[in-house]
Amino acid sequence: MLKQIKFGVLVVLAVAMFTSCQNEGDTARDAATDTAAGNTVSTPPPPTAPGTVVPAANTNTPVAPVGPTTTIAFAETEFNFGQVKAGEKVQHVYKFTNTGDEPLVISNAKGSCGCTVPSWPKEPIGIGEEGEILVEFNSKGKSGNQTKTVTITGNTDPPQTIIQIKGEVLVDPNAAKTTPNVNATQ
Repeated sequence: MLKQIKFGVLVVLAVAMFTSCQNEGDTARDAATDTAAGNTVSTPPPPTAPGTVVPAANTNTPVAPVGPTTTIAFAETEFNFGQVKAGEKVQHVYKFTNTGDEPLVISNAKGSCGCTVPSWPKEPIGIGEEGEILVEFNSKGKSGNQTKTVTITGNTDPPQTIIQIKGEVLVDPNAAKTTPNVNATQ
């Protein structure tokens, strides 16, 4: 009886190990399939200086369009919105120029968190032409100094460029103060 229990435990462990390894293989295979299909799973980029161009380093990075590369130049890579009250939304337009010899295609623009949302042109930007990326920062639930990044992926060399939006979110000192009415009758 003891031998049967030991054998059963070994079988269960072997099945668990095989299933675990199989799931890891499936995950890697699914990631490869997603990448080949053009699907990406993004993670926020590490903090970098504004205007830094970052090469795509891992499979979680959005894939740059395939084909000839070009260059991009921003009029500014950092915007400081100053001070705003918590809950306000701030928008800023970053202007750029295609400074290369091929049409510029931006395949993705990703904010470092859900409070920072970029909008970018979906059509190619011709050689020497200008374009704009609108970035909206929602200060709801934020306080203090804020620095958020947007990673732009395109057919540029290297494929990623970082821009920043920053400022200070002021919390309304009266918003949190609620004084109970001690003179109320029951």
